[in-house]
Amino acid sequence: MQQLIDRAVAGIGSVLLGKEYEARQALCCLLSSGHLLLEDLPGMGKTTLAHALAGVLGLSYARVQFTSDLLPSDILGVSIFNRAEEAFEFQPGPVFNQLLLADEINRATPRTQSALLEAMAEGQVSIDGMTRPLPQPFFVIATQNPIHQSGTYALPESQLDRFLMRLSLGYPNHEAERKLLLRDNQASRPALDACISADQLADIRRAASGVELSDSLLAYIQRLTAFTRDAPEFAVGLSPRGGLALVAAARTWALMLGRDYVVPDDVQAVLGPVVAHRVVPSADYAGDGDALVALLRRQVDVIPG
Repeated sequence: MQQLIDRAVAGIGSVLLGKEYEARQALCCLLSSGHLLLEDLPGMGKTTLAHALAGVLGLSYARVQFTSDLLPSDILGVSIFNRAEEAFEFQPGPVFNQLLLADEINRATPRTQSALLEAMAEGQVSIDGMTRPLPQPFFVIATQNPIHQSGTYALPESQLDRFLMRLSLGYPNHEAERKLLLRDNQASRPALDACISADQLADIRRAASGVELSDSLLAYIQRLTAFTRDAPEFAVGLSPRGGLALVAAARTWALMLGRDYVVPDDVQAVLGPVVAHRVVPSADYAGDGDALVALLRRQVDVIPG
C-alpha cells in the first residue's frame, strides 16, 4: 500500500511542484473518506492539486465553477418533462460523480452552497421528494479564495465542519518556482495515470480504519477536544465530528508512513488541517484558527503532567 501511495504522491508532485507535504495531506484526506477544502490566494495551484488528485485516483469527476448566479439545480440536477413518455425524467447534475470539484465555492450564494450539505454528509441527495444515492466513493474537493476578497460569501460553520481537512498551499519555494517558470505552457504538464484503483482505494480505507490507536493517544485526543470547548480563547470548540475526523486522519497518516499503529507525531501532523477551520476564536482573542491550533500544541501535553 505504501508503494501505491508514494506513486500517487509522486504523480501529484509532477504537476504541483515543491508541495510534496501538502500533496500527502490532501491524499490523506481523501483516503480517510473525507472532503477537502483548499483555501488560498488565486493562482497558487488549488485547482491544479484538485485535478491531480482526481487523476491519480482514477475516479469519475466533474468540475463546477461556482458563481453568484449558480443555482442548486445546476449542481444536483433537474426533472425535465418528456413529451414522448408524458412523464418527468430526472437529469442528474455533476454531483453524480465520484469526485466533484467545486471551484471557488465561496463565490456562490449560501443557498447554493447548502445544496452540497446532504451530499457531503450522507452520500445522497433529496430531489423532488426522492432520495437518490451518489456513486461511491464520493468526494468533494472545494477551492475558495480568502473571504476578504470581493465577491465572496463566507462558508457557514455547518458546512466547514463537513470538510475533513482544510489546506493552504502558499507560495512555491525558489527552486520549484524556477522550474514552473521554465515550463512553456499548460500542455507541458505531464499526463497523470491512475495510481490507485477503486478496489485499491477501498482496501486502503479498510486498512486505515484498522490502524491501532492506543488508549493513551485516545485520551490525548479527548484532552485536545476538551480544551477547545473549555478554554476562553475559543468561542466555538471542536465538534464530535471533528474529533472523529482527527482520529480518522491520524490513522490514515500512520498507514501512509507504513505503520499499523498511531504515534503522537501522526496526530500532530494532521492537527492543523483538521482543526483550524472548525474552531472559532473568542471576541477577546486576536488570533485565527491557525493561532488557536498553535495554542493547542503548547497547552495540551501528549502525556499529562
